[in-house]
Amino acid sequence: MKKHNFFAGPSILPQFTIDETIKGIQNFAGTGLSILEISHRSKEFVAVVEEAQQLFRDLLKIPEGYSVLFLGGGASTQFLMIPFNFLGKKAAYLNTGAWANKAIKEAKLFGEVVEVASSKDTTYNYIPKGYEIPADADYFHITTNNTIYGTEIREDMDVNIPLIADMSSDIFSRPVDISKYDMIYGGAQKNLAPSGVTFVIIKNDILGKVDRPIPTMMNYQTHIDKDSMFNTPPVLPIFSALQTLKWLKAQGGLEAIEKINIEKADWLYDEIERNKMFKATVADKADRSLMNICFVMNDGFEEFEKEFLELATSKGMMGLKGHRSVGGFRASTYNALPKESVKALVEAMQEFEKNH
Repeated sequence: MKKHNFFAGPSILPQFTIDETIKGIQNFAGTGLSILEISHRSKEFVAVVEEAQQLFRDLLKIPEGYSVLFLGGGASTQFLMIPFNFLGKKAAYLNTGAWANKAIKEAKLFGEVVEVASSKDTTYNYIPKGYEIPADADYFHITTNNTIYGTEIREDMDVNIPLIADMSSDIFSRPVDISKYDMIYGGAQKNLAPSGVTFVIIKNDILGKVDRPIPTMMNYQTHIDKDSMFNTPPVLPIFSALQTLKWLKAQGGLEAIEKINIEKADWLYDEIERNKMFKATVADKADRSLMNICFVMNDGFEEFEKEFLELATSKGMMGLKGHRSVGGFRASTYNALPKESVKALVEAMQEFEKNH
């Protein structure tokens, strides 16, 4: 039976990435050694890092003056590194979910944090609007896609202070105007690679503006100066990320990927709206994520939640159970998820409605 992978992360990867990673594990770059045992300073692996950085630049059209880093520690370590490097007196944060809330918690260790707006009052089921960003803040931090709650900021904001974005789960899902951001970061395990590597795109001239001493490993300048090689980087996930970047380029780049992502999301959201047994958890269509589509049983049908999940599982659908804080279902429709998987889910929903 074909499996349909809707897990939120770690999540589905292109088959090309899996196949090429297997080859690299068996015999990396013709060395006769596995990528699992090669030196990170070997010319063969240095070439991997350089090619991956260049594909980041090509696919995202990154302007001059930015560095691309591959680090360890996940996005959660970035929650700490960002205020360590950039928060002098005050920072502004938009609270749109659990990960934004965790980032805020870390920033408060370093200075004043202004929470410009929050959607916590309704379990983060909308993106706040109409808020003011303090002009004297050192930076403004946003989380563009909220995997747990199914909301997404799909515009590149115009702000008058440095803009920093956690794009862990929607990076490479659409074109991005990098010039509007001073830093973009994210864990790779939701739309790029296996867990273990964190990407950072950083504008070089944002650095060096805080007075505090910064520990060597926490200092972005350390990793820029050593081109992500200050310490041993996550070798295997970087190699896999390179394969995904090659796959993205072969699909036609981010414009083509965005078109497919919109099509997949429209199919599923349209069925949720049409089907009397289900309802979306995010009411405003403008706030709905293209990457994590959250829905629950409609009023009066709550008792059928377990039964529908069992039906979907019997048809090879994995990872559909919603996060415990939301309940219901979550279909993660990342770049690598084929259209046929969304079609299979829609057909299962239609079958379930017909049977009840």
